[in-house]
Amino acid sequence: MTLSLPADPPRARSLTGVVPQIFRSLDGEGEWFPASRSAIVLLVDGLGALNLRARAGHARFLARTGVRSDVARTVFPSTTAAALTSLLTGADAGRHGIAGYRLRVPETGAVVNQLRGWDTDGLDRSWLRAAPLTDEDRPTYVVSKAEYAGTGLTDAIMHGALFVGADDLDERMAAAAEIVNTVDGAFVYLYAPELDSVGHKHGWESERWLGTLERLDAAASSLAQTIAPDVGLVVTADHGMVDVPRHRHVLLGAGDRLVDGVADIGGEPRMLHLYAESGRAEDVLQAWRDAESGRSWVMSRADAISAGLFGAHVDDEVAERLGDVLVAARAGIAYYDDRLADKAPQKMIGQHGSLTDDERIVPLLRLGAYA
Repeated sequence: MTLSLPADPPRARSLTGVVPQIFRSLDGEGEWFPASRSAIVLLVDGLGALNLRARAGHARFLARTGVRSDVARTVFPSTTAAALTSLLTGADAGRHGIAGYRLRVPETGAVVNQLRGWDTDGLDRSWLRAAPLTDEDRPTYVVSKAEYAGTGLTDAIMHGALFVGADDLDERMAAAAEIVNTVDGAFVYLYAPELDSVGHKHGWESERWLGTLERLDAAASSLAQTIAPDVGLVVTADHGMVDVPRHRHVLLGAGDRLVDGVADIGGEPRMLHLYAESGRAEDVLQAWRDAESGRSWVMSRADAISAGLFGAHVDDEVAERLGDVLVAARAGIAYYDDRLADKAPQKMIGQHGSLTDDERIVPLLRLGAYA
């Protein structure tokens, strides 16, 4: 079928191109960015371009850095595991294989968390189907919270980089600046997860989110002033965020016709991977289209691949990981499997994963030598 999907801003870059283009700039051959001696990409987890625009008064440094067209298009699904992998491999999910928050492993049938399953469910580096760019022959560094050192996802998508751990945001900024100011040709991936964490718990429209944004803005301003003039700095994000209060939850309970014929539910609340029982994929697709097409994009696996949602090419091995039916929320709703005993995920307010501009359009701000 023909899907009516949202159009991207005409000048939006793809998040997958950011690091390859930074590397080209370090070689004096950049197309997006001017030549630079060293470079930092500051990845602010959860900072959508529309979130930043709506709260520009609380992030005056970042807001005045760019114009409305200084944006990038993150990947689909608009979730951290998929987006960080795309950023650091330069590949879409259809090639690298991390195509959602929770995916079914074809060989075992287990539905595995793509952020933490590396350390608990047996995923290893072979699960990643694209080589990390940090494996290239240049000095590369990851500056992040210490707790991420040695984790499976970090090892897979940042293999070859030197890890520098610092829990305090300002300490991370200072560490990144020290590296690029002293190491020629260095590339630093600088990760700030604070905003996303607060947004999930309290919502991006909360006072706590605003306070965290103000602190982040001040830290980014200090970083830009600390780096040498010939160092490039890019500020971007993996996804934006929408708030979904509890009364907007769609709870899937026992006996619900929307779970009839569904063997497993993967993905995340705003972008479901539905794995059908044998021979029931068409039944599941029709049931969801009949009930939910007014507020969600409901598509078959073939529809999504044909529409290029996972990139121009989807490897056969990756296609097997995708749900038979995909449900991407268009309205401000989130789907939960209420049959599960663990209700803790239903406390989450800030959410992402789907195709809306709030979730997929992120800042792409150029500072330092890139300004």
